[in-house]
Amino acid sequence: MDRISKFNLVHRFEKRSLLIAINCVAGLSIFFFGYDQGVMGGVNTTRSYAEIMGFGYYNEALGEVTITNSLLQGGIVAVYYLPGTLCGAFLGGYLGDKYGRINTIAIAAAWTMIGATLQCSAQNHNWMFCTRVLTGVGTGILNAITPVWATETAEHTSRGQFVAIEFTLNIFGVVVAYWIDGTSFYGDGTSSFIWRFPIAFQIAPLLFLIGIIWFMPESPRWLVKVGREEEARYILGRLRGETGENLEKTEAEFQDVVNICEVERRTAKHQNYYHMFFGIGSGKLHTGRRVHLVVWLQIMQEWIGIAGITVYGPTIFGLAGISAKDRLWVTGLNDITYMLSTLVCVFTLDRIGRRWTLYWGSMGMGICIFIAGGLSRATQDAAPAHKAAIGGAATFFVFLFTAIFGATWLTVPWLYPAEIFPLEIRAKGNAWGVVGWSIGNGWLGLLCPVMFAALHEKTLYIFGACCAISIPMVWALYPETNQRTLEEMDLVFASDSIWNWEAEKNFKLLKEQNPQLVQAAQRGKSVVDPETGLRRGSVPAGFSLETNNEKSTGYSEHK
Repeated sequence: MDRISKFNLVHRFEKRSLLIAINCVAGLSIFFFGYDQGVMGGVNTTRSYAEIMGFGYYNEALGEVTITNSLLQGGIVAVYYLPGTLCGAFLGGYLGDKYGRINTIAIAAAWTMIGATLQCSAQNHNWMFCTRVLTGVGTGILNAITPVWATETAEHTSRGQFVAIEFTLNIFGVVVAYWIDGTSFYGDGTSSFIWRFPIAFQIAPLLFLIGIIWFMPESPRWLVKVGREEEARYILGRLRGETGENLEKTEAEFQDVVNICEVERRTAKHQNYYHMFFGIGSGKLHTGRRVHLVVWLQIMQEWIGIAGITVYGPTIFGLAGISAKDRLWVTGLNDITYMLSTLVCVFTLDRIGRRWTLYWGSMGMGICIFIAGGLSRATQDAAPAHKAAIGGAATFFVFLFTAIFGATWLTVPWLYPAEIFPLEIRAKGNAWGVVGWSIGNGWLGLLCPVMFAALHEKTLYIFGACCAISIPMVWALYPETNQRTLEEMDLVFASDSIWNWEAEKNFKLLKEQNPQLVQAAQRGKSVVDPETGLRRGSVPAGFSLETNNEKSTGYSEHK
């Protein structure tokens, strides 16, 4: 207990007020992530930036920047993700599991602040390449650990809402980035201040984050993992309540965490990234399967089209017939719609679940992006009198696509990795999700300029096809996590089959055969048996994640 500072907010706030404080600080980290991702959309279109970096020039006749080296332009965007955030994710997962969630967030904020400072002072594309990688590493660390900290402190009944609120702030960051990019109207448009100031602005939230994070409580689950159970019980009590029925539920949840931590240590032999990727030594925890699920979910999040629209929104609106001077503010309005749409997820994610959220999102976005592509083509072929009307319709469907994404696919691929991994390797597991996001973003960041240059509006059809593919993928492979505790996830993934329906059947069977393992937090009863005086949730000796049938037959195929 002496390790918890007297200035820590855990002593001042409790229950809902403490959760709100944690949510705000986690949201600040996610706000920075959104801002940093969105800022390049406007920077890419500025005259000074294109000329200093050497990938374009200002065309006086057209009144816009003409790109002469789209590979260089895309490369500057892409290295932020590959190798930037990808390497940062691996580093963040390691640091988060070893040194804690709070220390890792502080390290990441300081690291990224240095990168942002160097980035806004770049003098050529080589300088910018290096600083983009450096900033990307810091962002990768933040993205690997912040969702984990948030999910480990939230209650399982409102975990989705908790994280969805943070991603409303994420898109608020994108909105702020686009509107700050509006300083392109400064002076005669030739000053480098036009792009240096928006990049430098990201230092402000990082300064606040590094100042406030030291006053926040550590994850009680990480504290259990490293043996600091007294601190964990105290923090969990402040989060859930320390009197009456709340005290019983707090003790029940605490015992669940202790139990599952013990089971994980018995079951898995290896914990590094290599063994995780191939599932070596993970036994019935099947970490290899979980890694591939989160990597591909994040890759698909980008390939359904949002990465292209976020960074290359002005280009897409140009295909829809909108003039160069109007594209940036139209993109800004699109991002405001995007931000407001995320509020839908706040109220629906814990009601309809993760799977149905992804289903309706994929269907809606697929329809919108195909229509937007067709109307963009029609705009280019239309007579002058009809261009504005058709272009407006194409823009509407891009807006609708973005809104549906904000209400569905924005949050789930970030929430899912933070939910499904074992406590022993949860930060490393979430890091794999960031790796998938980095691959998807880096891949598209490099290819988008090339695809739009070669395929024009047909690029949108590729995104639409990915929306269609994602529906059977989620249905067959991704188990539901809604209204299940983090400790129940090991039972959900204990099946040797990759198919979701088999996982659900196995989960139900394990729950029936082992009611003492992760039932305490749901019973709302005392965790002490009045007859024996022992904790009801204690793990029996020799317990495993095998069903009784597997034990009797000796069959188990670990993946």
